[in-house]
Amino acid sequence: MAVSTLAQDLPTSDVDPFSHEVLENPIAFQVALRDVGPVVHLTRYDVYAMGRYEDVHAALINWQAFQSGAGVGLSNFRYEEPWRPPSLLLEADPPRHDAPRAVLSKILGPRALRKLRTAWFSDAEELVEDVVRERQFDAAERLAMAFPLRVFPDAVGIPREGRENLLPYGDHLFNAFGPPNDLVEKGNRRVADLSAWVNAQCARDVLADHGFGAQIWAAADRGDITPEQAPLVVRSLLSAGVDTTVHGLAAVLYAFATHPEQWQRLREEPYLARVAFDEAVRWESPVQTFFRTATTDIEVGGAAIPDGKKILMFLGSANRDPRKWTDPDAFDLARDPSGHVGFGMGLHQCVGQHVARLEAEALLTALARRVKRIEIAGPARRHHNNTLRAWESLPVQVELT
Repeated sequence: MAVSTLAQDLPTSDVDPFSHEVLENPIAFQVALRDVGPVVHLTRYDVYAMGRYEDVHAALINWQAFQSGAGVGLSNFRYEEPWRPPSLLLEADPPRHDAPRAVLSKILGPRALRKLRTAWFSDAEELVEDVVRERQFDAAERLAMAFPLRVFPDAVGIPREGRENLLPYGDHLFNAFGPPNDLVEKGNRRVADLSAWVNAQCARDVLADHGFGAQIWAAADRGDITPEQAPLVVRSLLSAGVDTTVHGLAAVLYAFATHPEQWQRLREEPYLARVAFDEAVRWESPVQTFFRTATTDIEVGGAAIPDGKKILMFLGSANRDPRKWTDPDAFDLARDPSGHVGFGMGLHQCVGQHVARLEAEALLTALARRVKRIEIAGPARRHHNNTLRAWESLPVQVELT
């Protein structure tokens, strides 16, 4: 990272963190970012970047000074019109954020999800049995993508027709949090049609009677949220509830395929499935970045961030910060990964994280029962996204029990 220093001793860099080179492998950039200082001014986009765990964590929990309401992407809603209605969960602060958050927290909480556990474990066993008998397959496509698309849309209650739109829509949404580069341009061709389809799925009369979507509309009937808020809350599930889990599952499958000793430990101690998923989320950080906006002049580590400026928080960097984690580049089931910021932290922490953990537990439990060994079987390809760390293809071969 080429760094210069301003008069107030604030390091600056002209590196583009959204370049394909960095998106392919962000580790070297993240190391340099952390080493330079607590805050670096990225001159290309005039944003202030944080890569150290302590500073990222502090910013995430301080919603009063580091607001989400001006957008969690590069676009600043103080000065720019968002391309779609802002999310009531990700892109709102109290008090606007409170009622939708409370409704979803109850619907997606651990107690509410218990009724899905048996069905999801059964679905995972069926899927795994169908896939692993082939011995060699693309784990990104056949498992990491297939399982969330198999169970989550049913849980929300959307119709089967058109579900192939979910991943492209989410991919564009997370690309749009970054700069208007070639990744955004690629998605712009379909965004109008994809957005129209997603919005249509949020209507009361489209949703099944007993899914998450119907429960959100029931909350509107009770007055917990307004009827105008209900479709936006449903949309938040369809926007952020699929891609992030897909890439989290791909991360944990990649981790086990490259760490056979950890796979053996999971097979011996299957209760570690959720720990494994969280460790993979820390290690790979499927959500790499989020932005906040300074609500006042802020000092971080002696550096001044002016009011109204965007702050780019590198969650993936914080999750590998050696100031926080021992041997951070290792994927290790002996580690306690709690405290990672892969799901965010504080008021805006991912409301669907319990859903993702249940999906991961079901899939990993089924795999551990049937698969003795899993290893990479060919060239794996990354999928580039301005926000997400993802796999396009993850060829593996397995040895069955």
